[in-house]
Order: sequence, then C-alpha cells, then structure tokens
Amino acid sequence: MHKRTFRALVTSPLRSIATGLALLAAALSLRAEVKLPTIFSDHMVLQQGISVPVWGWADDGELVVVHYRDQVVQTRAKNGKWQVKLAAMKADSKPANLLVLGSNRIELKNVVVGEVWLASGQSNMQWALRQSANWQAAAAASANPNLRLFYVPRVKSPQPVADIQGQYNNAKPVWLVASPETTPDFSAVAYYFGCDLQKARGVPVGIIHTSWGGSPAEVWMSERVLAGNPGYKKDILDSYQVGMKNFETAKARFPEQLAKAKQSGAKVLPQAPREPWRPTELYNSMIHPLIPFAIKGAIWYQGESNAGRAWQYRTLFADMIQNWRQDWGQGSFTFLTVQLAPFTKILPEPADSNWAELREAQIVASKNVGNAGTVVITDVGEEADIHPQKKEPVGARLALQARKLAYGESIVASGPTFKNVSFSAGKATVTFADVGKGLEARDGDLKGFSICGADGKFVWASAKIVGADKVELSNSMPNSLVKQPTAVRFGWANFPVVNLWNKDGLPANPFRTDSFPVTTMPKRAVAAKADAQKK
Repeated sequence: MHKRTFRALVTSPLRSIATGLALLAAALSLRAEVKLPTIFSDHMVLQQGISVPVWGWADDGELVVVHYRDQVVQTRAKNGKWQVKLAAMKADSKPANLLVLGSNRIELKNVVVGEVWLASGQSNMQWALRQSANWQAAAAASANPNLRLFYVPRVKSPQPVADIQGQYNNAKPVWLVASPETTPDFSAVAYYFGCDLQKARGVPVGIIHTSWGGSPAEVWMSERVLAGNPGYKKDILDSYQVGMKNFETAKARFPEQLAKAKQSGAKVLPQAPREPWRPTELYNSMIHPLIPFAIKGAIWYQGESNAGRAWQYRTLFADMIQNWRQDWGQGSFTFLTVQLAPFTKILPEPADSNWAELREAQIVASKNVGNAGTVVITDVGEEADIHPQKKEPVGARLALQARKLAYGESIVASGPTFKNVSFSAGKATVTFADVGKGLEARDGDLKGFSICGADGKFVWASAKIVGADKVELSNSMPNSLVKQPTAVRFGWANFPVVNLWNKDGLPANPFRTDSFPVTTMPKRAVAAKADAQKK
C-alpha cells in the first residue's frame, strides 16, 4: 500500500485539492463501483489517537484514493477488497467531508474526529430511551451535534457476513446526530453513557449500538474461539445440536398438539416451540461486519441469559472479550460491564443465587483480561421486572469507569470494593477499597451482610461502619447462632437489599469471602475442589 500526505502528493495544497483529485478520478478506468461498508456514512465519528482503517470493495487492481482533511492515502484492490489507514488524528468537532475515489466518487459529509464506543449485550442494553424512566425530558434535551449514534439492525447469520444486513426504521442504517427525533429509539444505557462521556471529555463521541434481547454470550463469539475450546465444543456447540434436534421434533408435533387443544376447548393453548440460539450467529452478523472500525472501547450489559451457567461465564465472558480484542487488532481496548440488576422476589433469609454468581463471574472475567471494569446497579432493580426503567444511573456509572480506565482521569469511578477480612472475638471486620471520601449507610442501619460459621450456613449479621474504610459484623441479630464467623457475604442474592455506599455517591460491590461450591459449578469442578481441600 502506498501512503502519503496530500501535501506530498502535490506542490500547492491550497489549490491542488480539486485539481489533483480530479486528475486522479479522470485517470481511473470505468469499472465496477467502489463500495464502502454500511458503518461508513455521513455524520460518522472517527476515533482519535490511533490509525483509522477505511475499507471496502472494488474490482481487482482498481486504484482507490481516500481523502480526509490533510490526508490522502491510496491502494489497489486485491481479491475484490481494499483497505487503507488514516494516520492518527486529534479530536476535532469541526466537520469535514471524507472522499473516496475509484471508478466512482463517494463523499461522506459532516465527519468528525473524537471517541467511538461499541455498546452491546441483551435486552437491558437494547432497551430504548422511550422505554426508560423520564424519557420525554431526556429526549427533549438530547440535541447535541457532538454526539453521534449508529444502530446495527438485529439480524442473525450462521456464517460471518462482510457487511451489516437489515434496516433500521425501514431504511439503511446510518450515523445519526443526537436529537429529540433520533434518540428515543436508541439504547437508553448507550445514550446516557455517550451523553455523559461527551460532556466530560468535550470532544465528539460516537456510539455504535449492537444488541439483542435474550441473547446468551456465546452467540456473540466467533466459531474459531468456541470450536477451539474442548469444553465449549461439548457444552455449547454439541449441546446446540441436541437442542436443535429436540426443537425440530417439537416443531413437527406442535400443529397436532394445538389442534387437539383447540378441539378440547382448552383455556390455555400450548405455545409454539422456540428455536434455540445458534452459537456465533450474532457475532457473524452484528460484530464481524464492524471489524476493524476504529474504536476506543466497549460497554456490555448482558448475563441474564447465562445466569444458569454462571460458573462457565467466568471463562466464557473473558474469552469473548479477548475474542473481540484479537479480531479487532487494536490492542486491549477498554471493556466495561454492567452487573446484573436486582430481580425476582426479595427473600427473607440468605440463600443461594445464580444471579449473584453471575455478578461474581463478571468481576472475575474482567480482572482476568485486564483494562476492564464493572459497574454496580444494586439500587435500580425491580422485583417484578427484569428490565428496570432507571437507565440513566447505569450510563452515568459506565461513563465514570470509562473516564478513569480509558482516559486516565483521577476520579472516583467505583463504589466500595472488598479488600480483605479478619475474624476475631466473634466478629468479622471487612476492609474496603475505593471508599473515596468514606463509607456511608443510606436510609438507616447497614443491610445485606451475612456471616457463617464452620457449618457454612449463612445468617444475617448486624453491621456498622468503623472509621473511613471498615465495616464490623457481629452475630447479635435475633436467632443468630454464629458465634465464630468464618466467612462473609454482601449482597449475595438475586435481589440484594443493600445500602452501603461511598460518600461519592456510588454503591458497594456485592462480594463473598468464602470459596464454597456454588450452585452453577459443574459436578467435576465441585469434586476437584473437594479433593484439593482434603489435601
């Protein structure tokens, strides 16, 4: 590939743009049109600070020239494809046009340079601004020329596709400038994240939203990664094949079952069987076509569909993050995760919880891959709704994490996190990190802490803040039989009822200090843990 600045291409940059590019266009033979991927359109944001790939399709050997601001780069198509890279640029909110010349001319207008983030996950990321609390006021105030939004249509594919398929609002998807007309149907979490980030950084921000309600993590991963892991091949790929056979059998039987139910006058008719998610199908159609569009990082709100396999999620989620990073080829970009919101009936006593295990798995995965963080939303759940309407705090906390991890700002971006625990004189003392200005209990005495003794049975503990960073737990709760605590859990429930915050306004992370087998741990892992403890 030949690469040179526009100044090097011609002698006089002030008068050569029209002349030089016109000569290049005239010299090109009349061939099939040069094409760009759908992700390139008017109003898009290019990532600052790194080289920016621009790619597409053309006839073999065709000369393709890309011009943006003071850069001109060129290459020739090979095997029907071409790619160039613009040199790293500084953020610039002044719009400029991006020009692509081949046998035809493509001009993308109002293109700016700033920060680009990917927003993905399942329904709580998909949930539109118009479905969230106080959305009318948010939408009315959403006009912002420096916030740009791109919505990837929801389409499945059994094989990787080269370009985005489908439509958004009955038209080809394009980059949209944030406004009262464009924001209501966009992801609420992604919008609030982008809004806060743009305000804090003072540069253009672009959000690429690609999510699908109900989707498990494995559908966002590549065939290469899943098939290359024997455990995933057995537990995910092979299980899918079994699930599909069962689905086809049930599908064939359904018409007869439905007819019989109607004939018998049944008040509740059977539901049609639901086809299982095909592993990799959303990666193929909703991630692969975006690669290698330059980005700063990703935000992720997903896990509800993997809660029954929370132990597997420790590695599965980590491998998904690495999958994306490797395929993008832009280093270990920042990856931020939203912990699951509280959901289902509040229980009166401590109990096992696969949702708590999934939240733990999110933290474990993030720590293992590096440059990743999680945000806690224990204060926005709803017992009867898996889709809590309060989305603004979620986006705001993601923006705080981004500012600290991706941009190095010296701010408090997390609520209190577990540091260590000590046991003495019938009490447990938990020390926290990320306390900011100190710990505080909101709305009364501390809630959500439980302790256990040697028998491993957890009961509620009374708790009080000691100093700036410690919480002291005892067994003075009524009916408590724990005289010598050996482990502590906090917020360990499907719907945790907790009120420990730091004074900077962020809720504490749920945690456990024990290493007891959990409900989603496979039997082989439980056996291995038991053997290790015996030794």
